[in-house]
Parts: sequence; structure tokens; C-alpha cells
Amino acid sequence: MAGEAAQEEYTQDGTVDLRGNPVLRSKRGGWTACWFVVVYEVFERMAYYGISSNLIIYLTTKLHQGTVTSSNNVTNWVGTVWITPILGAYVADAHLGRYWTFVISSVIYISGMLILTLAVSLPSLKPPRCLESDVENCRKASTLQLAVFYGALYTLAVGTGGTKPNISTIGADQFDEFDPKEKAHKLSFFNWWMFSIFFGTLFANTVLVYIQDNVGWTLGYGLPTLGLAISIIIFLAGTPFYRHKVPSGSPFTRMARVIVAALRKWKVHIPNDPKELYELELEEYAKKGKVRIDSTPTLRFLTKASVKTGSTSPWMLCSVTQVEETKQMIRMIPILIATFVPSTMVAQINTLFVKQGTTLDRAIGSFKIPPASLAGFVTISMLVSVVLYDQYFVRIMQRWTKNPRGVTLLQRMGIGLVIHIIIMVIASLTEKYRLSVAKDHGLVENKGQVPLTIFVLLPQFVLMGTADAFLEVAKLEFFYDQAPESMKSLGTSYAMTTLGVGNFLSSFLLSTVADITKAHGHHGWILNNLNASHLDYYYAFFVILNILNFIFFLLVIKFYVYKAEISDSIKVLTEELQGMKVMRVSNQDQESRS
Repeated sequence: MAGEAAQEEYTQDGTVDLRGNPVLRSKRGGWTACWFVVVYEVFERMAYYGISSNLIIYLTTKLHQGTVTSSNNVTNWVGTVWITPILGAYVADAHLGRYWTFVISSVIYISGMLILTLAVSLPSLKPPRCLESDVENCRKASTLQLAVFYGALYTLAVGTGGTKPNISTIGADQFDEFDPKEKAHKLSFFNWWMFSIFFGTLFANTVLVYIQDNVGWTLGYGLPTLGLAISIIIFLAGTPFYRHKVPSGSPFTRMARVIVAALRKWKVHIPNDPKELYELELEEYAKKGKVRIDSTPTLRFLTKASVKTGSTSPWMLCSVTQVEETKQMIRMIPILIATFVPSTMVAQINTLFVKQGTTLDRAIGSFKIPPASLAGFVTISMLVSVVLYDQYFVRIMQRWTKNPRGVTLLQRMGIGLVIHIIIMVIASLTEKYRLSVAKDHGLVENKGQVPLTIFVLLPQFVLMGTADAFLEVAKLEFFYDQAPESMKSLGTSYAMTTLGVGNFLSSFLLSTVADITKAHGHHGWILNNLNASHLDYYYAFFVILNILNFIFFLLVIKFYVYKAEISDSIKVLTEELQGMKVMRVSNQDQESRS
């Protein structure tokens, strides 16, 4: 008994301190450690969205770029920000570990922010002010000015590549997968993670955007830089409380070995008894704090990699666990692809949605609403939706489904995809109405302000936040949860990668549609003058794209197999929920009899 009690004091998931020593459950991890991570993210989101939310306005008003060019420059940069995490995840999982990868990347991140603040502050690093209504007539930025500005932006992007996939994973690592109570906390972690980071986003989309539009870009970029510096200090202050996962080698190399071994042994017969396949002893995994995974019937071709043929080369023979880890990462790829289109919709928030806002009446008395500040309603909607989801929706659904999450992660994502279809229908109809008002008031050619309040765009922003509460939270948790224990950072980077691809896809679609619709002397759907454009057609095209993507998603999830739980903690939680239901029924019977 004493031995079991002593064992219970230590975490069972292989986490250690920075020196590699086992971790006492009571001394490290849990919500105590998570608060430092969560508070960091509030300030970091303020920094990132302080730049990205209003970037299209800076590119058009200060660097004098047109609608398509500025929109594509924003989405290309944002795409890079969300693609680089896959490299950061590789470095963390294979070499440095999550903590040190994060710390080094933070230094690169803050360096990019400092240079960017200088780029918007020094007159020599930006073109002269221009009051022309058509930016095509303004003096363009020089090669040096563009090099400094974009050099800073992309330095920042490299820094985020190491911070984004590791910070949320570090937070989730603070909860032991093998402890039912801590597993229960982890189920709520990603909801409250998203809830907390959007406080920083809300500040960026309201206060910082207003400062940039009305006070100046120096202060508007200086404050996010200061916020990032504070966030890094807060994270470092929590160092004594963190649990850490030991780097387990390159996940790409391990997966490549499985694929190569399976291809080289494609003619080999798979034995009926899984025990005949190659696998390490359980003690080997226990020594390294890793988890052994049993063979599964899915993606059977890859199982050939673990069939014994006499060769012990790692490129000819892989353990069953290694094969199953590869299967888990490959099984998620179709789900990943299904999230590209909704990520493209998210890219419209800081590009075309903001450009629409510049054409509308933004006055409330003497106060003028910055167009980018409407993104604050995405944040508010997200915050409200997450709270309602976590406090009410989950509890109601638990009674019906007996699932600790209320609904499965893929069901939650599916609800988000449906909302995205509704968003683009509303956006198309709203834009059609805006164009009709512009035409009625003779504002098509003169680019005048359309006599409609900017709040006519509010529904599409609010619903985008609601969609995020379902899709974005579920996506982050899904890719973390379904990734093998030794590839959690890579799994988390999947959720980042989808946003990156979505932004690049947005750039491709915008340029392609703009070029095709202007070909052969046609008017074109997307012009610098939005009053003469047809964004309503473009948004209708997005409706069709979302519907086709939703059909693809339904087909994909029909064949998806969730990975087996590595502990019985989910089973314990499910049994507790069923027990609570039995108790409620029993109490109701007693009350009816009395």
C-alpha cells in the first residue's frame, strides 16, 4: 500500500522537470502551472492581433497597395504564421523539447516586433503621405522600405512558428492523462484556453485598432510589442511549476521509416496473430515514460512494416507502436483537409470584411468606428459561445449521449462547418444589399461612402465567433487528442497548418477569381473600388465551396476511427456520468412513490 501511495504522488505520463527528474503531482502542473501559460496567451494574442487585424489598412493607407495586392499580402503573411508551427513542432519533438523551443522562438518573435515598430515609426522607412482617393496614383514604397517592413513581419512569423504549436501543448501537458481528475480538467482546458486568449484578441481588435487609426501607428505597434515582452516574462516566471515531456526523436523520421518499410515489404503476408509482429518489451517503454500501442486493423498496408523478415534495419523493421503512431497521424490528414475551406473563410475577417467596412458609415456621433474593430464582435461572440457551450450545452448533451464531452469532437466540428455555410449566405446577401444602396445613391463610380451603418456587417462577424466556438476549439483539441503521445506538438501543429493553408488558399482564390472575372474585357468581381465590384458573387461562390466541403467532411468522418484511450480515465468519467444518471432516475422513482 505504501508503495502504491508513493507511486501515486508522481505523475504517470512520463513528465519530468527541466533536469529530467520525475515530477511530484502536488508540486508541479495542474491549473497552478496553466495560469502562467493562459495569462501569457492573453498578452501574446494582443500582440499578434494588434498587428494582423489592421494590417490591410496599413498596407492600403500607408504603403499605398490596392485591394487584391494588400489582401493577398495579408493572407500570405498570416498563412506563413500558421504554417511555420509544423517546423517548430518538429524541433520541439525531435531535439529541444517544447520549453526550450518556445523560449528561443520568443526571442526571435520579440525581435521581429521591435523591427516592425521601427518600420512604422521612422519616416525614412515608409513612403510619403498621400491624400489621393485612388492609391494607384500614390508614390509606392521603395525596395528598401518594403524589405525592412516585410523582413520584420516574416521574422515575427518564424518566431511564432516555435511558440504557437508548443504553448498550448505545454498547457495541456500540465494534466496527467492517467489521472481521472486531471483528465477531466484537460477536457475543459481547450475551451478555457480559447476563452482566455480571446481577451487579448478583444483588446487588440478594439483599443489597439482605434489607437492605430486615430492616434498613430508608432503607439499602435509599440503597445503590442510591450505586451509581448510582458507575456514572455510571465511565462518564464512560471518555470518552477511546469511539467515537461522529454523529446522523443523526429516524428517525420519515424513515420518515414514505417512508410518505407511497408513499401519495401509490400508482398509480405501479415500474420493473423498480432503477437507475431515485431514489438518492444513493455519495460522498454516504461523506462522512457512512453506508451505501447496495440495493433489495429486500420490502414493494414502499414502493418507490413512490423512483419519480421530477418532484417533489423530501422528502415525495414518497425515496432507495432511506431506503426500505430504513423497510422494515427495519417488518419487525421483527411480531417485536416476538410478544415482548409473554413480556414479560408476565417481569412476574410481581416481582409475583405474590413475593406467592406471602409465603404460604410462608421460614425456614432463624433466617434468613428475603425473598420477592423468589428473583429472584436467575433471575439465577444466567441467568449459568450464558449461559456454557454461549456456550462450548458455539454451538460445537456451528456445526459443524452453519456459522452464526457457532450458530443464527439468531430460532431462539434461539423456544427461549425454548417455555421460557416450560413455565414457566407448572410455575407453574400448583405453585400448585395450594400451594392444596391450604392447604386441607388449614384455611388458606384465615385467611390463615395454608402449611407448604411457599418453594423449591417455585424451578423457575419458575430456568427464567425460562434463558428469558432465549435470548429476552432474542437479542431485544436481533436488534433492534440488524436495525436500519439510522442507527437503531441506535431498534432497541435496540424491545427495551425490548416489556418496557414486556408490563408494561402484565400490568396489563390482571390487572385484567380479577380483575374478570371476581368478577362476578355469583363468588369471583374474584385476591384479597388468595392462599390463597382461584385463581392456578393464572390461570397456566393464561397457558399457553394463550403457546401461541397461539408459533404466531403461527412464522407471522411464516416470512415474515421478514433484512437484508443491510453488510460482508463475517460472510461471512469463515462461511468461516473452513467452513475449520476442512474441516481437521478432512482431519486425520481422514490419521489413518485412518496
